[in-house]
Amino acid sequence: MHLRTWPAPALALLAAFGAAITAFAPSTLSAQADDLRAFGGEWLYVEDRTNGRPSEEQQPPMSVRFALRIEEDAVVMVRGMGDRRREESIALDGSTTEEVGTSTATRYRGEWKDGALVYDIEIVRLSDDSLISLIRREFRITPDGLLVHVVVGDPVQLASVALYRHPQDIALPAPAKATIADMAWLADAWVGTRGSSSIEERWTPPLGGTMLGVSRTVRGGSMVAFEYLRIVERNGGLVYVAQPGGVPPTEFVLTELDATRAVFENPRHDSPQRIVYELSAGDSLTASIGFAKGGRPQRFEFTREGK
Repeated sequence: MHLRTWPAPALALLAAFGAAITAFAPSTLSAQADDLRAFGGEWLYVEDRTNGRPSEEQQPPMSVRFALRIEEDAVVMVRGMGDRRREESIALDGSTTEEVGTSTATRYRGEWKDGALVYDIEIVRLSDDSLISLIRREFRITPDGLLVHVVVGDPVQLASVALYRHPQDIALPAPAKATIADMAWLADAWVGTRGSSSIEERWTPPLGGTMLGVSRTVRGGSMVAFEYLRIVERNGGLVYVAQPGGVPPTEFVLTELDATRAVFENPRHDSPQRIVYELSAGDSLTASIGFAKGGRPQRFEFTREGK
């Protein structure tokens, strides 16, 4: 492995995030054990805090949800679930951990510095050890939660800052008062297209404190996705219950409602965190999903079936 010379602009920006990597003795890690333990557990994206970034461009700089596991001489980052679960072991003594693939190698190098966990991810070509990608991440505990700084590229192409919290520490929104009859305008069969897919949502009329819905997405003559849906009365308000693919339910609380618009939120869910239905003139319905704060929501346009 050979050393590289970093361009001056990259060095300047990386220095702002604690760029210098220095080895330290095991006793240092022991002295910082209590501080390190504060990083353990599951973390969920709350908001983008990058200075000057427009609201519609805000997004998490890395996984929406991840976990950190503190070990004796390393921190392990866990992302994904099941077959997509991935673990990255970050040694804290300045040494490099390498994962070798068919044509590339991924190298991880970390340190504990000034109360922050800092580590680099470097992807290189095996043929000539040339750099393909560099990502630097800094994790720092603050009174608001975990502040994550991410720098991408050499030279620097992107710098982001975002706040993460333990899911149980994220405040739930105040529910709006409503009855199921207030959602009667949603009852119908709604159809639309998105790219090469046809999408439909069918909602029953309000009855017995509930509305039942089902969604189906068809592409190339085959069903590629489905979802079971409910809106139910609870504690003087409404709860939207979603089961995409029939998985266990996720609940979203009604937070805003008028005669043609309803907003349901669950900031403790990874994605989506916010669901909006809006009825427009001309028998059209817009459904959108996105983050609780910022970002560009996905929009789905429907019309009444047969119209």
